[in-house]
Amino acid sequence: MLEGKVAVVSGIGPGMGRDISLAFAREGADVALLGRTAEKLESVAAEVEALGQRALPVVCDIADESACDAAAASVVDALGRLDIVVNNAYHGGHAQSFMDADFDKWREVMDVNLYGSLAMTRACVPHLEASGDGRVVMINTMSVQRIQERWGSYAASKGALATVTKTLALELGPKGIRVNAVHPGYIWGPSLEWWFNHQAEKRGVPFQDVYDEVAADTCLGYLPGSDEIAGTVVYFASPLAKPVTGQMIGVNAGHWFNG
Repeated sequence: MLEGKVAVVSGIGPGMGRDISLAFAREGADVALLGRTAEKLESVAAEVEALGQRALPVVCDIADESACDAAAASVVDALGRLDIVVNNAYHGGHAQSFMDADFDKWREVMDVNLYGSLAMTRACVPHLEASGDGRVVMINTMSVQRIQERWGSYAASKGALATVTKTLALELGPKGIRVNAVHPGYIWGPSLEWWFNHQAEKRGVPFQDVYDEVAADTCLGYLPGSDEIAGTVVYFASPLAKPVTGQMIGVNAGHWFNG
């Protein structure tokens, strides 16, 4: 579905960024891989190339606006065009109650989750417009629906991103650019498995009990992996979603329905 297209994916690591990049490559897209760690970028680049597509590793901190501008230019220089942007890079926030919060730390989260995503998007807009059918996908979170204590910095940054996703859809629509968002919940993988094991040991219960408690809050009774979530990102980036913009899809097995 994405033959001949070039996608930029930020936040490349062993999880979501990797799986989105490989999903794009399987659909025929070349992929520019953005992240702060060259070793991780090279590893995913090798996997993309093994699928027969071009890969361009670009070391970039999206909190640096000038780095975003340089990254967008380097993608077009190396790969010839730019059709899709996936803003996947994120800052996980700091667990602090509001009354104890260090607002400098809140600003750190905002600089990545909100302003970094906006800077990367704006740097790519001229190229997305030139493609004639630009697509932007924000990787957001169900945390904007299911509010948790002590995670205000993360929820605030992602809540702002959810709102501005609609603003961008309105303002960039006349340029032929679609802007949508995917809202994952708990993402099954090594990090979450470690956390569940930690909670199980702390509470003195089997690991499966912890998993089952969380999964029971979803409509489908399980926690999806990032490879499954990547499918919805491909949908938003594909011609199947041509008339869709300003929309947000929860890809979390229906977790927020009980929130």
